[in-house]
Amino acid sequence: MCRTIAELDAQLTGCRACPRLVAWREQVAHDRRAAFRDENYWGKPVPGLGPDDARVLIVGLAPAAHGGNRTGRMFTGDRAGDVLIACMYAAGLTNQPTSTHPGDGLRLINSRLTAPVHCAPPDNKPTPGERDNCRHWLTTELALLSPTLRSIVVLGGWGWQALLPALAESGWAIPKPKPHFTHAAHYELAPTHPDRAPLHLFGSYHPSQQNTFTGRLTPDMLTRVLRDAATTAGPEPRTN
Repeated sequence: MCRTIAELDAQLTGCRACPRLVAWREQVAHDRRAAFRDENYWGKPVPGLGPDDARVLIVGLAPAAHGGNRTGRMFTGDRAGDVLIACMYAAGLTNQPTSTHPGDGLRLINSRLTAPVHCAPPDNKPTPGERDNCRHWLTTELALLSPTLRSIVVLGGWGWQALLPALAESGWAIPKPKPHFTHAAHYELAPTHPDRAPLHLFGSYHPSQQNTFTGRLTPDMLTRVLRDAATTAGPEPRTN
């Protein structure tokens, strides 16, 4: 039971629930890519990134083997992260357009990054069992963020399908038929708990190299979705 986001992030990094993922993340950290052979890889589950009162949550898939699994920070050190952080900056959700390593000065504004699976998987493909093993971290994160959370942007169809049951377990109604993933999809989910607010669910293609190199997803396309989510979430409430 985690009572705060900080406690959640700390506990998550010690998880060893999925033998295949543990073996892979540690093998990658030991073998390393030639370009990073002088670096010490993180090689553990990668926690979410961002404040505990975020109004916008951005949900990916899983850490990249030589990105988050190397740097220990979500969407940091790989090309998908480069695209995402630049677009978040354009949408007013970060203080700078780059994310290269912990300590680089990056600060998320009114937003948080997370993933349904927190360990780097072989071929970027978690199994259904690994996804389900990791779900309790996501449901806990959603519950802890619920006082301020108003919008979620899901990057890719895999993350979309992984998120829906977590939302249902965390206090929001999933309509039938289920919300369909498309780029720029937007649904409003009604709360099922009295202490939840309505939640806006947005979809975007994942900023993977395959999508960005082929032009299926452009920076402008992703930025528009992020701006819509930020606008819908509203400004951070002022405190006296």
